[in-house]
Amino acid sequence: MRWDQLLLDPPPGGGSTGEGGPQLLALPGAITRTFDTPEFRGMTFYEVRARSIINRVPASSRMFFEYTINPYRGCSHACVYCFARNTHTYLDLDAGLDFDSKIVVKVNAPELVRRELAAPRWRGAHIAMGTNVDCYQRAEGRYRLMPGILAALRDFGNPFSILTKGTLILRDLDLLVSAARDTEVGLAVSVGSVDEELWRQVEPGTPGPRRRLDAVARLSDAGFAVSVLMAPVLPGLSDTDEHIEATVRAVVAAGASSISPLGLHLRPGAREWYLSWLGRHHPHLLPGYRELYERGSYLAAGYQRELSERVHRAARRHGLHPKSARAARAARSGNPPQPSHTQLSLL
Repeated sequence: MRWDQLLLDPPPGGGSTGEGGPQLLALPGAITRTFDTPEFRGMTFYEVRARSIINRVPASSRMFFEYTINPYRGCSHACVYCFARNTHTYLDLDAGLDFDSKIVVKVNAPELVRRELAAPRWRGAHIAMGTNVDCYQRAEGRYRLMPGILAALRDFGNPFSILTKGTLILRDLDLLVSAARDTEVGLAVSVGSVDEELWRQVEPGTPGPRRRLDAVARLSDAGFAVSVLMAPVLPGLSDTDEHIEATVRAVVAAGASSISPLGLHLRPGAREWYLSWLGRHHPHLLPGYRELYERGSYLAAGYQRELSERVHRAARRHGLHPKSARAARAARSGNPPQPSHTQLSLL
């Protein structure tokens, strides 16, 4: 990850560089804002004019996509396990509370997307969004960067996908439908568990899992084949048969086209923050976690393989087979299925 792309152009007219928050040495000239409203209380936003917006994923990455767009850095979802936490340390911020409450906003993202898509060297490769921090986190409700980004991708017929926990994606449903007429659009919603108590503990800034599944249903009804990323599955907390059964049942009922489980991985930054939380709330699990993650950030391949088999068995029990979920929803509603938009393959 490189942060030099966030070095600022001067504000128009040499404008103010602050409105009540601390300045960052790593982002000289950022316009700092705080908002005295309940949803943003205790948060600081650093508005920057980025130099570029379409990022190439390093070849060494495990990701299956090559390009991303990230209009925000930091995330108010405040997921205790978020793998992106360590990227905040590149800004001389910490990977804990600062990641949750100090958000970098690339206010010129829509115009940059349009400019970079028009560049002669750009060849129309697929672009993934929501893969680092959520592009539909709470800040998007105020800054509204995604409508301009989606309009640019639509106008250039550039394929893209979105992974989100944010129900705010429904605000842009008309734009997504419009884009899908001209290019491939993949949509996926992350729902690791439908346990409400666990959700409040580990994802305190997100919409609840049932609300996210309502969004899956709305997007599916609009014609999208919506994948659900069942992630992360937390060892000792959401990997029991009861948790898996309840979550898969709810996902199938929402009309998801597929479900892909993914066990928790703990990279530096996320590892320290999550294990600190675990020690406060579930200290009896700490010895088991030290054993599970003693060799690195990822669970053993055997654990992930067994998890996938258990989830897929549960999905089959509830009637989720490839390409069958939308037909089942259509049958229940009495409407014949229409050709679906492109499904995002997660694994």
